[in-house]
Amino acid sequence: MKNEISRRGFMSIIPAAAVGVLLSKSSIFARNVNGPELGKPNSKFGGVQVGVITYSFRSMPHDIDQLLQFCVASNISAIEMMGDPAETFAGKPVSPIKMPPIPPKGGQPQRTPLTDEQKKEMADYNRRVAEWRATASMDKFVEIGKKFNEAGITIYAFKPNAFGVNNTDAEIEYGMKAAKALGATSVTVEIPTDNTQTKRLGDFGLKHKVYVGYHAHLQANDTLWDTALAQSPYNSLNLDCGHYIAVGGKNTKESLLALIEAKHDRITSMHMKDRTADGKNNLAWGQGDTPIKDILLLVKNKKYQIPVTVELEYDIPEDSDAVKEVGKCVEFAKKILV
Repeated sequence: MKNEISRRGFMSIIPAAAVGVLLSKSSIFARNVNGPELGKPNSKFGGVQVGVITYSFRSMPHDIDQLLQFCVASNISAIEMMGDPAETFAGKPVSPIKMPPIPPKGGQPQRTPLTDEQKKEMADYNRRVAEWRATASMDKFVEIGKKFNEAGITIYAFKPNAFGVNNTDAEIEYGMKAAKALGATSVTVEIPTDNTQTKRLGDFGLKHKVYVGYHAHLQANDTLWDTALAQSPYNSLNLDCGHYIAVGGKNTKESLLALIEAKHDRITSMHMKDRTADGKNNLAWGQGDTPIKDILLLVKNKKYQIPVTVELEYDIPEDSDAVKEVGKCVEFAKKILV
């Protein structure tokens, strides 16, 4: 999820530093992809807040200001903020290990195992990050929240890598405080395999009045979150509808909709992607087995206050980019909800 990457086509012939210039208000790239004029975005339709996890823009180089422009250009008015852009803006130490580039059309980077020396460097780096987080000022996070709010964009969730088993208590508290400074009501994290960790995070959530949304991949089932939910009123679901469907078997359209109805008051956000039920493919919205239309209409008709989060993971077409594809997902949702 790092940003040292390149883009094919037009984006590949410009240095990353120039992206900010191209995304200025006078640039066509700053225009809403679904309209001719730049203005405050609005991705709330029929009472349903459609948002995006900023991981969706991983294939395009960006800092916090460029990220804001990506959101405006794709007509996104609410986001789940990944940790890197916000923490970099706030002064987080720079990693000594350069991450491999993200493929220009999305996906995951090709990583090679770290050498023993690199492992030592990363261990020292993680220690320095923990020390920085323990004393970091919240001023820069407040500034980020203000930037986005003024542009018409709400930050509803924050996902730094500060909530793992090996993170210190001070780092967890930092993550909660940073989320609140950004204006978020929840943080998100991959669901731990250790129930002790969900209890730990839930206790910190209760202390800081910040919800902890647990995200799952192919381990998702109807009872996966039950222990965490029982441990703390601030433990919640960050339900990935696409991954749930990709499990197949008992995980069906009907069971997913029933799960949302049963747990709606404990779901702080949902990730939306269109996967096939055999778990093999991640496709453009409307082409897979995730019941996106049914989910959106359920949230609308029941008036559930659950942000529906675009998570762009399908292959980006050669003539497109992440901003355009996120915009297409927003339009897909709009046509259903309006």
